[in-house]
Amino acid sequence: MAQQYSGKLERLDAFRWRIPQNRTAGMLTEGLIYADDELMAAMRHDPALQQVANVACLPGIVGRSLAMPDFHYGYGFPIGGVAATSVEEGVISPGGVGYDINCGVRLLRSDLTVDEVKPRLKLLIDQVFRDVPCGVGEKGKLRIKDSELDEVLTRGAQWAVKRGLGTPADIEVTEERGAYPGARPEVLSARARQRGCPQIGTLGGGNHFLEIQVVDEIYDAAEAAALGIDAAGQITVMIHTGSRGLGYQVCDDSLEQMQDATRKYGLELPDRQLACAPVQSEEGQRYLGAMACAANYAWANRQAITHWVREAFEQVFGRGADQLGLDLVYDVAHNIAKIERHPVQGQERELCVHRKGATRSFGPGRPEVPERYRHLGQPVIVPGDMGTASFLLLGTEQAMAETFGSTCHGAGRQMSRTQALKLQRSQQVFEKLRGQGITVKSAGRKTLAEEAPEAYKDVDRVVETCHGAGISRKVCRLRPLGVMKG
Repeated sequence: MAQQYSGKLERLDAFRWRIPQNRTAGMLTEGLIYADDELMAAMRHDPALQQVANVACLPGIVGRSLAMPDFHYGYGFPIGGVAATSVEEGVISPGGVGYDINCGVRLLRSDLTVDEVKPRLKLLIDQVFRDVPCGVGEKGKLRIKDSELDEVLTRGAQWAVKRGLGTPADIEVTEERGAYPGARPEVLSARARQRGCPQIGTLGGGNHFLEIQVVDEIYDAAEAAALGIDAAGQITVMIHTGSRGLGYQVCDDSLEQMQDATRKYGLELPDRQLACAPVQSEEGQRYLGAMACAANYAWANRQAITHWVREAFEQVFGRGADQLGLDLVYDVAHNIAKIERHPVQGQERELCVHRKGATRSFGPGRPEVPERYRHLGQPVIVPGDMGTASFLLLGTEQAMAETFGSTCHGAGRQMSRTQALKLQRSQQVFEKLRGQGITVKSAGRKTLAEEAPEAYKDVDRVVETCHGAGISRKVCRLRPLGVMKG
């Protein structure tokens, strides 16, 4: 049963709150939470606060246990939680990544304007809905054999581009160039492989979506232009999905193995959901290899969907994707653990950075940022709910100094799916969105009610908190015109 936090909570400034270190409770460090007064008031009795304190007990944790302003209760870690552990002495925990490994977001820009798209919006949404399979358990248009799956798991988006599902330019602006190193297909279970083969190129259900958006507001014209965003009224496309059943199975399998590892290495934890293993152990390395497979699968998945989105636009507008300017701005992961180098007390150290419902927010100059954006910092894509807005931001030096280069990943739920279903029916949500001028297409009967805007925090407030705290900075705001849900 979820435990509410009953300890101290100290306000540091307008955007930061501290959970002091409690050695008696086993905390090895303190917790730091990013939230304004209103966001914190809503979370003060949420068990996610206790999870921030629990994560601070992880063996080998370096720096603070962090929570982004979209944080809420999750499995082991809060969703929106960030924690770095020492590669030499620390642990890796699947609960710090989550079930949907490399759930992430990619953003495409276009040369189209809202005036050109609005008359054809329903045609466009219908075409995308036909071209991109979506829904829980949905099977994709791609038919790959088990023998080909290994290449998907090791080469990710690069495999998709090799198959003609995109361009080399897409790879240049995908985090990790669409293929995280160290993938070990041989450690995956037969069930994980079985679930992966039919689902490549599918959107899935739940909070996954595909949106046609319009640039609503630009905060920095020069930075926006460098990212391909030219003016208000420009059309963009956002794709939010992950590693589907394969990633879920990898997590499920790994959690079982990690329970055994926790006992084997005598690790003391306040919550069994934080089951973990030393990063350098056989079990830790096995999980990293399996996680990399799922991450690469997710990048291949989003790449294939991108190709079919471009084809749908071509069909509706009678022009090629290059003529429409449908170029990838960036693709980011927000459920992943990565081996990275960060300065700690004046010395650079190799760390395992868990980001669960958190986006990498690397500042200018980091070699991991694509060359074309390196002077700006890493693009950060923050999806909202289907009735409000999404944001394009940039990483900062402040994030590098304070959060291991991390920021928020979305609006963050404030209501469970069960609660949301009690609030209203999907038809009511559909009518409300239509009244706002938003065209919606959903495969699931209950999806719209479960994912209603009211179920989420105020994304503007979440982003303002990150911007105000300096862990990412606003570039532009994107408003939904058409939404496709699983």
